Amino acid sequence: MQTHVTPTRCEPLPETLDSPQAKLVYLYLTTSDGATVDDLADALSMRKLSVLSVLRSLSADGLVEREGDRVRARN
Repeated sequence: MQTHVTPTRCEPLPETLDSPQAKLVYLYLTTSDGATVDDLADALSMRKLSVLSVLRSLSADGLVEREGDRVRARN
């Protein structure tokens, strides 16, 4: 059985993102309705400590915001 996936066009990633992990986390957040740290760690096969470090960096750059226990990409 073949599955057809319609490609979606996404905006270019911010130039301030230099690490592959930061790009991955940011891209995940821009294509979802936000996520918890546990969601990100599970979905991206990353350690929670790494996710927290990346989120701290993204937050310092103003790219993500926290809403309760969820993190979302800023528009």
